[in-house]
Amino acid sequence: MDADLFVAAQDPLWDDVLTQLRAGAKRTHWMWFVFPQVAGLGRSAMAQRYALTGLAEAHEYLAHPVLGPRLRECTELLTAHADRSALQVMGPPDDVKLRSSMTLFARADPDEPLFGRVLEQWYGGEPDPETLSRL
Repeated sequence: MDADLFVAAQDPLWDDVLTQLRAGAKRTHWMWFVFPQVAGLGRSAMAQRYALTGLAEAHEYLAHPVLGPRLRECTELLTAHADRSALQVMGPPDDVKLRSSMTLFARADPDEPLFGRVLEQWYGGEPDPETLSRL
C-alpha cells in the first residue's frame, strides 16, 4: 500500500471531509481514499487506484499514524447520524461502498468496535458478501 498516495489525496480535502461528515451530508468526491475497499469491487480508475489488496494492506492502513486515526475519526462521525440512512448521509453509490469498506476494516481489526457499529447501524449488522468473498 502506498500510504503517501492516500495522504496526498486526503490532505487538501480533509477539512471538507470532516465538515460533510459532521453535517451528515457527503457532497464531494473523496470516498475512494477515505473509506477504501478491497480490490476487485470497483471498476473505475479511482476505485482501482485506491483499492486495498486485502487484510494485510487494511492492517497497514489502520496502523499508519495518519490514515488509521483519520479512518476512525470519520467512522465515529458516521455513528452520530443513526437517525438517518447510509443512503441519506453518503448518497448513491457511496452507501454501498461504505458497507464494503466497513466490512474490510471490521475484519482487519475485530477488536475495534467502530466498524461493526456502522454495519449494525445501517446494514442490519450484515457485512458485505462481495467483500468477504475477496478476503
